[in-house]
Amino acid sequence: MILIAHRGNIDKPESQLENSPEYITHALTKGYDVEIDVWYQNRRWLLGHDNPSYPIEISFLKQEKLWCHAKNIPALFEMLKNNIHCFYHQDDDVVLTSRGYMWTYPGHMLTSKSICVMPEWEQNKNIPLTNCAGICSDFVEKYNK
Repeated sequence: MILIAHRGNIDKPESQLENSPEYITHALTKGYDVEIDVWYQNRRWLLGHDNPSYPIEISFLKQEKLWCHAKNIPALFEMLKNNIHCFYHQDDDVVLTSRGYMWTYPGHMLTSKSICVMPEWEQNKNIPLTNCAGICSDFVEKYNK
């Protein structure tokens, strides 16, 4: 089972730390994959959920255990061009990542290629997590036990 720390969160949401390179690196050193929010503006890479906040180098995005959520179309285009594991979505039930995983919005059917996003949300509470490739959560550490 792939365990993905949502924006670097391991045991609770930390909005002030989410998507910062140090916070992401901490989750990676704990052995987790990490979902991050990526922007590409003015030929620069930036991390941040609602706004591009943390400048980074492209080499940071090429780490094997990152799941890069493109926050704008230029970010998706540039990541695909550079073979970075990524996906883009707005309000979709499911989207494919560039490695063929089904990034599945809460409450929707799971398959052996699905990543169950935020199982702690109410609409996911009764979905068995045995039929999925992984979980993305703010509480990913609880699934490691």
